[in-house]
Amino acid sequence: MSSPKPFIVARDNDPAIAALRHAVVAIGNFDGVHRGHRAVIETAKRRAQALGRPAAALTLEPHPRSYFRPNDPLFRLTGEADKLRLLASTGLDGAVVLTFDRTLATTPAQDFVSDILVGRLAVSGVATGFDFHFGKDRGGSPAFLTAEGARLGFPVDIVPALEDEGRPVSSGTIRAALAEGRVVEAAELLGFPWFVSGTVRHGEKRGRDLGFPTANLRLDPACALKHGIYAVRVGLGTQRYDGVASFGRRPTFDNGAPLLEVFLFDFSGDLYGKPVDVAFLAWLRPELRFDTVEALTAQMTLDSEQARAALARHPGVFPPIAPAEQAG
Repeated sequence: MSSPKPFIVARDNDPAIAALRHAVVAIGNFDGVHRGHRAVIETAKRRAQALGRPAAALTLEPHPRSYFRPNDPLFRLTGEADKLRLLASTGLDGAVVLTFDRTLATTPAQDFVSDILVGRLAVSGVATGFDFHFGKDRGGSPAFLTAEGARLGFPVDIVPALEDEGRPVSSGTIRAALAEGRVVEAAELLGFPWFVSGTVRHGEKRGRDLGFPTANLRLDPACALKHGIYAVRVGLGTQRYDGVASFGRRPTFDNGAPLLEVFLFDFSGDLYGKPVDVAFLAWLRPELRFDTVEALTAQMTLDSEQARAALARHPGVFPPIAPAEQAG
């Protein structure tokens, strides 16, 4: 049985980009790699198959908003490594990651097409969303790209907006759902449960003292997930564990910086320093302050029971990603 082909990641002028020349390219920021993004990717894959060419994503890092509004942090659905893991799961041959800096921000749209798409990548075709703009002052519209493709000899597919029961499938809609704790709605729009990844860090060991030892992760400060208690599924290498998680400031104890604390069911072992993925499958309740430790532990027992019940309704559900240690 042959092993799966490698997913090629080429950055800027990396020599690896040679393997993705003549590809049909799906262009976008792809934050979250949600169902709308996947519609663009599938369009590129179909065109690539018809032409006998590879298919690749072209994306920008950091997110352009980080460059234009550095003092207004963006709640990203996926950091760069997780975005690439999700892109790899779509069946693309690879991804081209362009550094979004002053040079790229001031590149006119026409030069972006002639120098990058044609000169550097020799694209065989392009697919992008109906609202994607590029180049200096966002001068590159879908209509402009279509006209340039016709002039320079490559087909351009513009993918229309995708809606789900009247809701636009967009990164902004998903961020808004997560900010209100609506993780089931976010999963419907993403096509899989929203997840975070990180390395387990040492905490105050309070959970262990209470009989609920937790794996602690410090999330991006811009993470706007609603503080509360969630039913989660954890990826540790290729293993999956159900659990319950608290994201918030621990008002019963110190009201400190936001922290994700995950209690894994039916697990024993040392997780410190290990990479894990935490997928959010259900909202249980808001974060609360308890007057006594006994009241807190009683509620944690109830939370665990409710989380087990919620997770039992979705056996095996997990994001389509390789293990965290393979991210890159």
